[in-house]
Amino acid sequence: MAILIQDVAAHEAAATTDASPVKKTLRILYADDVRELREIIRIGLGREGHSVDIVEDGCRALEKVSTESQPYDLILSDHFMPNGTGLELVRGLRSMSFAGKIIIFSSDLSREVCDAYRHLGVDRLLFKPIELPALRRLILEG
Repeated sequence: MAILIQDVAAHEAAATTDASPVKKTLRILYADDVRELREIIRIGLGREGHSVDIVEDGCRALEKVSTESQPYDLILSDHFMPNGTGLELVRGLRSMSFAGKIIIFSSDLSREVCDAYRHLGVDRLLFKPIELPALRRLILEG
């Protein structure tokens, strides 16, 4: 985690030297079976200008991705969820040729599950709890 913090600090320092910083807003889908976490993410990232849709599991996330007319830029997902784990969600996204970024977070992942996510090419694996300011910084990194 210390490397990540250093990377974020370096990125922020570089961003402050840019003459015209542009804040990109994203279309985000967040899947988590904990209602309170979904609301925190929806409100917290929404305040940053992002459009955040929330669902309670991987199956609903796949339905949402396949039925929406506009593509999502980012999928955030928990790993442990009923009716479709994060791993099942990522496999489904890859079969749809999803072009956006994928961030998975969970409180406990085995080495095998982490390897499976890496093999599927997720952009980040994070361990809960993650604080909203840290998540905001990661999203700004692009």
